[in-house]
Amino acid sequence: MSGWTGLLLALLAVSLVLHFVQYRSKKKRDESLAYITARLDGILSGGAARGKLLHLTDDKQLIALLNRLNGLVETNQRMTATYNKTEDSMRKMLANISHDLKTPLTVVLGYMETLIQNPSTPAEERERLLDKVHAKAREVLVLINQFFDLARLESGDRDIPLNRILLNEVCSQTILAFYEPLTSKGVEVVIAMPETPIYVMGNEEALVRILNNLISNASQYGSDGNMLGLTLREDEEHAYVEVWDRGKGISEFHQDRVFERMYTLEDSRNPLYQGSGLGLTITKRLVEKLGGVITLTSKPYVKTSFTVKFKKTAYGRT
Repeated sequence: MSGWTGLLLALLAVSLVLHFVQYRSKKKRDESLAYITARLDGILSGGAARGKLLHLTDDKQLIALLNRLNGLVETNQRMTATYNKTEDSMRKMLANISHDLKTPLTVVLGYMETLIQNPSTPAEERERLLDKVHAKAREVLVLINQFFDLARLESGDRDIPLNRILLNEVCSQTILAFYEPLTSKGVEVVIAMPETPIYVMGNEEALVRILNNLISNASQYGSDGNMLGLTLREDEEHAYVEVWDRGKGISEFHQDRVFERMYTLEDSRNPLYQGSGLGLTITKRLVEKLGGVITLTSKPYVKTSFTVKFKKTAYGRT
């Protein structure tokens, strides 16, 4: 009997040890889960938007859970950062929209009040004021159209059909439309294009608008360099259209932001540099719609260039 008693006591001791180990293990896991829950609550409430779930444990299942939860935390952090950036961009955009609409409308109202309060204004002066009203009203209309164009592009409501386009021809016709106005201001226009036809899948209207925006931008901000150029080149797979100037350029601080909605350099708020800050944003969206990529490089008074890259397509009949 003493042998059986010893065996039973040994089994009881083992059982107690196992129960104690299980209790300690469960308590430790409960503490870990409570920590994880508290950290997640903090993250979801916005009080702990940064950092990771860190906890010393050798529990393989908890480690796997922490790894997956940290993945979700990182995703949450990226989404929060994107949301905050979008909110900030929207606030700035609304402020700039208010500025860009208010300025010409204030001028229009001022001229109209002058005409109303002075009915005996000489015909020549009346005509001059009406011309200014008309010009400012057109500014407002252009700006509103740009807002709608960007909204349609970003919402996907604007359909842009693609077909085979001879890029040489579109580039030539577009730059030639600017040639006389630029040269009359003393700006040398440099055009470099190969004789070999270069075809891309694109949309002629969208391509013309892209080039118009880029050439207008170079003329507006880079004409102080007295030289503006358009270069068309190719490699085995891609075609490149580069619009460049030798003006004051764009600093590195601004280069990453010039394609943002309503982002303008300080000079664009100067009356001599009127700009809505939407032209380059629309340009980038159009390039992307055509499956292309646009890049910017700038070295002040040496060369500032916007380069658009498109995938080539075989020439011939469609």
